[in-house]
Amino acid sequence: MQNKNRVNVGLVGIGFMGWIHSLAYRRSELADLIAFASKDPKKRGGDWRGIQGNFGPPGEQISLEGLDVAETLEALVKLPQVDVIDICLPPHLHVDAACYAMEHGKDVFIEKPVALTLEGCHRIQETSRKTEQLALVAHVLPYMGPFAYATELVRSGVYGPAIGGYFKRVISDPTWIPDFYHADKVGGPLVDLHVHDLHWIQLLFGKPKSTHAVGRLHGSVAKYVHVLYEFESPDIAVSSSSGVIDGPGRPFTHAFELHLRDATVHFEFAAHSDAAESMPLKVITRDGQVLRPELPAADDIDAFEAEIGEMAHSVLSRQSAPRLSLDHAAGAVELALDIQAQLIASHR
Repeated sequence: MQNKNRVNVGLVGIGFMGWIHSLAYRRSELADLIAFASKDPKKRGGDWRGIQGNFGPPGEQISLEGLDVAETLEALVKLPQVDVIDICLPPHLHVDAACYAMEHGKDVFIEKPVALTLEGCHRIQETSRKTEQLALVAHVLPYMGPFAYATELVRSGVYGPAIGGYFKRVISDPTWIPDFYHADKVGGPLVDLHVHDLHWIQLLFGKPKSTHAVGRLHGSVAKYVHVLYEFESPDIAVSSSSGVIDGPGRPFTHAFELHLRDATVHFEFAAHSDAAESMPLKVITRDGQVLRPELPAADDIDAFEAEIGEMAHSVLSRQSAPRLSLDHAAGAVELALDIQAQLIASHR
């Protein structure tokens, strides 16, 4: 590593998430984006103006000053000054890219989902173990304002342990994502969307020992699902709702009600085509108080900046932060696939 106080990053996958990550690197105090790879000659020339997603600013013409530009991952990993390969490729390419980079001496930072199959997760875990390279997974949800606040409440124990909750994540049909319902390309709502909540549920409660799911299918993948989770402790009661509705007037909503021993934490946000609406974060305590925490002002990039900062800390310390844990990310994929298998079996 060239500078023990900072991490040098090479980015592969110059699409929407690659663009968002690049914006976060501009703000980071610990990580520098020093190289990227793209097969698109326009993007290699700095023309990222065609990039557009469902949040954040659109792509722009970027300056190539100070950047090494490569055409392939193979060329990117040959750069000795690069410490970490940030993988924002389409999900079905994550496993091969991550393993190749680790086998060539680079730590990896993998956009979620870490893989589309359990075999893929195991391959990354085994390669990380053999090479002693870090494999960190970019699950950004626990870095976002209300979710970060709730995560810290559980970690601190100020209101006692987490004993249950309800988690919601619903979108309209994401027609802008090619192959969204293809299990071998994107994975559908469970693997691409609900994986956020499955990851967070594990951070809060540990891994469930079993699940029970009912819902609707879109071909061979889940479209919308309600899930009950069973844990070793019979006192923990957790459920979730997630998936796609046929209503483009509400393209996105997420919510949670988290039960702690001595308080309940509640938040909901919904983006509608005419306006966004929110039930702001509240902490309802056992002694009757309704607390309304004032969160720091934040924009669409701040959570990614925090996530990247923790990635850099993990690389510098050689210890994976819990929110970036490969095992938690693999566990979320395992849960998603188990839930999907239940739905498929129930529809036969």
